[in-house]
Amino acid sequence: MSDLTRQVLSHLDPASIEAIANRLGIDPAQAEVAIQQAIPVVVGGLARNAQTEAGADALHRAAEDHAGGDIGAILGSVLGGGGDGGAILGHIFGNRQGQAAQNIGQASGIGSANAGALLSMLAPIVMAALGNMTRRQGGGSGSLGDMLGRELQTIGQGQHGGLLGSILDQDGDGQLGLSDLLKVGAQMLGGARGRA
Repeated sequence: MSDLTRQVLSHLDPASIEAIANRLGIDPAQAEVAIQQAIPVVVGGLARNAQTEAGADALHRAAEDHAGGDIGAILGSVLGGGGDGGAILGHIFGNRQGQAAQNIGQASGIGSANAGALLSMLAPIVMAALGNMTRRQGGGSGSLGDMLGRELQTIGQGQHGGLLGSILDQDGDGQLGLSDLLKVGAQMLGGARGRA
């Protein structure tokens, strides 16, 4: 499990998971499984976007905008229908947002609509955690890109690598590789950092 994933999950106590489940109209145990699958996918999408200099710069600015946010307050806001989760997901996944919801919905059994709603709830929480982590660690967009590159490698080697790969695998070879990262958002990636 990556550091950022672990940090986000640490803020989601049983009461928070139950509140998310109630919002989605599903069982808390099912919600917990879906959350554990969705967060690494969001983190992996962020990491993928940070593998170019321009992407890392844009994400660093976004992370700074979200830094200092109280995770509990953000969760309360998204459960109340607020937050900018949809916009964040659009930046993370682009035209693959529907694919992300579909794959997580199938893997967790909660369905595409619930998975899409869950991703929208989790995205602001992940961004706040990333912003807070970035502020604590200091450094610029380059260090953020390096940190998220390590996160992507950890996720790719873990149990969620296949789910992330199925969302971002665009050449149909079953792996999240350089050609996929180049196709998603026409971004360029150097070296082996993008291989999961």
